[in-house]
Amino acid sequence: MEPIFAILLGFLGGSIPFGLLLTKAAGLGDVREIGSGSIGATNVLRTGNKGLAAGTVLLDAAKGVVPVLLAAHFWPGNEGLAAVAAVAGHCFTPWLKFKGGKGFATAAGVLGALAWPAMLACAAIWAVTVFLIRISSVASLATVTAAPLVAWAMGYSYLVMPLIAVAAIVIVQHRANIGRLMRGEEPKIGGSK
Repeated sequence: MEPIFAILLGFLGGSIPFGLLLTKAAGLGDVREIGSGSIGATNVLRTGNKGLAAGTVLLDAAKGVVPVLLAAHFWPGNEGLAAVAAVAGHCFTPWLKFKGGKGFATAAGVLGALAWPAMLACAAIWAVTVFLIRISSVASLATVTAAPLVAWAMGYSYLVMPLIAVAAIVIVQHRANIGRLMRGEEPKIGGSK
């Protein structure tokens, strides 16, 4: 039963739509009706409220951290399941007809809780990619793709399979971005759409 408990905890924790809740509480309406229609921080930023976007990043990361740490405490050895479930819960939240965000902030949170040194290395990959390419989706995709390799190289081989599953979810959620990248239409950070 412990793996089931870890999965349920991760999925339910990850499913809290903080981006939607924050924008509604701030009187900015339904964030799903603007931009990409996502509930994540990048779309929240399109409301023009940087504070809400920052809050969304932190809360979306926290809903990855908390289930993993609780699973580690109550059901040791099931942290990886809680991590994958938290990202899945964010991307396919049952409260929003199984639609949600793209999963990157929650993926960063679960990696931080699973192995913070690997998360710091991945943060460096993200930062360098943003600096060189200036396309947010490319940085996100490069980072989640690299995460299993980084974990393996740093001695966290037991995290490779959960991180591959997390990467697969995040990549699927970025399929529209990938299409725009292939057509040369994905906007650069600071550029016009």
